[in-house]
Amino acid sequence: MEDILDVYKRPYNPAEPLICMDETSKQLFMETRLPILVKPGQHARFDYEYQRNGVNNIFMFYEPFGGNRLVSVTDRRTKIDWAYQIKELLEIHYPDVSKVVLVMDNLNTHTGASLYEAFPPDEARKLLNRLEIHYTPKHGSWLNIAEIELRILNGQCLNRRIPNKDKLVSEVSIWQNERNSKIDNQLAFHMSGRQNKT
Repeated sequence: MEDILDVYKRPYNPAEPLICMDETSKQLFMETRLPILVKPGQHARFDYEYQRNGVNNIFMFYEPFGGNRLVSVTDRRTKIDWAYQIKELLEIHYPDVSKVVLVMDNLNTHTGASLYEAFPPDEARKLLNRLEIHYTPKHGSWLNIAEIELRILNGQCLNRRIPNKDKLVSEVSIWQNERNSKIDNQLAFHMSGRQNKT
């Protein structure tokens, strides 16, 4: 626990951003009947019956001191899926940083070995060398700030029936863009004060 708390107390360094990562699943449900149209003064009404339409995985990468969220939807949550998410994080979203300080749960898919299963050894090593990994302790996943963001995503966007992956991807993308843009100005003001104090 102390390790994670010490990582969170570090001064903000854009060259070595702190990024928290977590993932969750989302069950997809299709309506079996059309909802009753809304009338003034009434809530929308849906039939209790639904049809299951599979499960998708949601990866959340959150840079708490930079205010940036990267959310993606995948079909599965395997070691290979995680490895490709890390590659995208490092090579597309943070190509110019020397290192990413990564906080995440200690799952069997969240390891350097996953990178070696997905990529040739030289590429896996190159990716791993750009990561400083810190695992939350057992029964301490609540220390991962990305878990909080996933709860906000669920409460603001996903706490309803979503019929298919395309709709899920669209809704998550809209939420991500709106949340990133709303917080950018607040965070910039906060971080300017934080940098001045260090």
